[in-house]
Amino acid sequence: MKILFMSLGVFYNLNDSSVHLDILKRFAKEHEVWLVCKNEGKPTELTEEIGIHVLRVHTGELKKVNLIQKGINTIQVEPQFKNAIKKYLSDVHFDLVLYTTPPITFVSALQYIKKRDHALTYLMLKDIFPQNAVDLGMLPTTGLKGLIYKYFRNKEKKFYAVSDKIGCMSQANVDYVLKHNPEIDPKKVEVCPNSIDVVDKSVDDSTRRQIREKYGVPLDKKVFVYGGNLGKPQGIPFIVECLKKCEKLHDTYFLIVGDGTEYSKIENYLSESKQENVRLMKRLPKEDYDTLVGACDVGLIFLDHRFTIPNFPSRLLSYMQAKLPVLACTDPNTDIGKVIMEGGFGWWCESNNAEDFYNLVKSIVAESNPAMGENGFNYLQEHYHVSQAYKIIKDSIQVEK
Repeated sequence: MKILFMSLGVFYNLNDSSVHLDILKRFAKEHEVWLVCKNEGKPTELTEEIGIHVLRVHTGELKKVNLIQKGINTIQVEPQFKNAIKKYLSDVHFDLVLYTTPPITFVSALQYIKKRDHALTYLMLKDIFPQNAVDLGMLPTTGLKGLIYKYFRNKEKKFYAVSDKIGCMSQANVDYVLKHNPEIDPKKVEVCPNSIDVVDKSVDDSTRRQIREKYGVPLDKKVFVYGGNLGKPQGIPFIVECLKKCEKLHDTYFLIVGDGTEYSKIENYLSESKQENVRLMKRLPKEDYDTLVGACDVGLIFLDHRFTIPNFPSRLLSYMQAKLPVLACTDPNTDIGKVIMEGGFGWWCESNNAEDFYNLVKSIVAESNPAMGENGFNYLQEHYHVSQAYKIIKDSIQVEK
């Protein structure tokens, strides 16, 4: 098969590992694959790397710009991708198109390829927009700005309609999509979770000591690590509340690694409070970050309690690879806590009560259950290995044919 993978991601090194690249490379083992992605502020170029054809499309900046400019640049992505495909891939006829959210603005490009090549289309649904922006108070549904919501909501519905199959990260996502979009045929929606090419990222005791000494992390404390985006979806004010609540837990240490629009809120709190059992670090290169995670004890996941959509953060997989048990503090609509607890590799509480978080942290520090980390790694291999997602998609499109 000839497969086109469209993404708004930036992929400058295909040897990296991620939920997008790993499934792309798995398909490339048996099929011809073309990747179309953005090339922010740079000219469009077509290359071939590790056996994959890569079309990097010139787009405007989507990060480090104001909201209005980001919105304009996002809308322009659709014709930019479509025109680039027409120009550079006119002689390639695709059997399957894979794509993810965000964004939801690939509709006309998808319609063009589907009509031109009679290709099957498979959406890997990674977030639900514009409702996620509504949940966080960033996008009203009424008034003048409500027109923006209606525009994107209409795009979302067209996006689902042009998709032959929709793969969701979890069962809660499947249920949500069908409940809020009753026009969708339930037969075309299935669970296709975040997946990676699993590698054991755990470390031995000697390496653990070396890494902790390198980064100035205490050797004699239970280390809870959070890595990733520090933005509105994580509910930063509540994270600060949890840190403050745990200030007197002297046998506990919190390591926060990442960046984002709300980074300064944690930075300002720590500067003012001088809390000693927390360290905030800027985002590290992936290899360094993975090694650091392996030297910690518990992985943390935070989601804002206002979410009505069932997010399922991919950072869970990095903790599982490092054989860390996971403490998830989220809204009640996501089923990530249910998966963690039923899988026997962690704990869950709602992200609206810092006292519950505090009590869980105390109990985790008091107990020792090394089997939890192994449980997580085994669960990862069984449910979130890229070969599983590959089989789901391949079987699904075979049915369509």
